[in-house]
Amino acid sequence: MMVLAAGDVSPGLLGFVVVALIGLALYVLIKSMNKQMSKIQVPHEGEADDDKKAK
Repeated sequence: MMVLAAGDVSPGLLGFVVVALIGLALYVLIKSMNKQMSKIQVPHEGEADDDKKAK
């Protein structure tokens, strides 16, 4: 085991856990965003023109 000098600081287990949780949260948020983006229906050029003519 390595002994740290008085002025040395190490992130340790807590630092790893915080970074791991941020990474996990990022993964979940990106997955959720992709799910929501796939629900969006963008009209094509021809469909938009047909809607304008009908009104």
